[in-house]
Amino acid sequence: MYKLKGKVQHYAWGGTEYIPHLLGEENIQHQPYAEYWMGAHASSPSEVLLSETHRTTLNRLLKEEGEKWLGKKVATRFGGLPYLFKVLDVKDMLSIQVHPTKEEAEKGFARENEAGIPLNASNRNYKDDNHKPEVMVALSEFWLLHGFKKKELLEETLHNEPLFHPLLSIFEKEGYYGLYKYVMELPQNEVDAILVPLIQKIQPRYQANQLSRAEPGYWACKAIGDQSLVALDRGIFSIYFFNILHLHPGQAIFQGAGVPHAYMEGQNIELMSNSDNVLRGGLTPKHIDVPELLKHTLFEGITPAVMEGEKQGNETIYHCPVPDFIVSCIVVEKGGMYVHTSGSLEVLLVTEGDASATSQLQSIAVHKGEVIFTGAGEQYTITTTGRVVIYKAGVPE
Repeated sequence: MYKLKGKVQHYAWGGTEYIPHLLGEENIQHQPYAEYWMGAHASSPSEVLLSETHRTTLNRLLKEEGEKWLGKKVATRFGGLPYLFKVLDVKDMLSIQVHPTKEEAEKGFARENEAGIPLNASNRNYKDDNHKPEVMVALSEFWLLHGFKKKELLEETLHNEPLFHPLLSIFEKEGYYGLYKYVMELPQNEVDAILVPLIQKIQPRYQANQLSRAEPGYWACKAIGDQSLVALDRGIFSIYFFNILHLHPGQAIFQGAGVPHAYMEGQNIELMSNSDNVLRGGLTPKHIDVPELLKHTLFEGITPAVMEGEKQGNETIYHCPVPDFIVSCIVVEKGGMYVHTSGSLEVLLVTEGDASATSQLQSIAVHKGEVIFTGAGEQYTITTTGRVVIYKAGVPE
């Protein structure tokens, strides 16, 4: 059991206060602190603090002693740590995106390698050969887009907005695929012919704070910001076509392959397969490959399955339908304790309070914003003199 130091990602959409406050860092330059990564991803591996003078990276440690830390079962099945653990602070909307299945990721990665596209090329779709299912647990009020609306709700949206009336007949005749393909392939002047008058109509209400976050118009206006109303991003159509989801702290949502989604505002814990494969559909200056996006999107209406978690003692567990990861929230009150034996490598992040984590050989004091990790088969106990909240990532047994 050792302390772990993650890596901050300063993406432009991130907030400037939440993650620095969590980590106890000053952000004098007001940089965006978008994500805090805890894991062994090759592009930003976490540091392992073996002693005050000896540090290494988690991926190097796993390369040297993978089976010891992961356990034989996980090491054999995945060949490495199968998940990436994160904290996100979303100030501005992220891109509309879809993740491929494991099989399709392997095909796409091999195909782009054979085509000689560099891994860091801006037009690269597949950065690795892995799928990227993910689960998020809200740390604050959190807003996101998640999957297409059910048929009757989408028909209502298209019917209630006169500028969308031409799209209603397309949806009725050609379904979700036909509708989405149509707007994603529209010439830009025709995109603007629909979206510019739409924004002009609702922008005064947005600027007067008269739009609710539950309304797509709020997010459409926020996405545009103060830019001029020319060459508008066709990703705005997705804001109207997808479910707008409002999560409260402690609620979670799982996003599997093919489900289109976009984070819009708030802070969360995110746990995903160790991958960076993203197919984008708008609201981004990054590469958009429409044919590839259409090939991997789930074209059906869904009712989002919000998870409250399964409470087991002082732990709330969020079960996901993948073998790669499982996330839970541990709350220990003064005088209480959490006792556990890890099945594989586990990463624990303290989000509130202070604690003592004790294994057979050592005891580590951890404070808000600090991270520890334990190897497979390690029995440990967490105690506190006050109240502590810890989020734990691991591999389901």
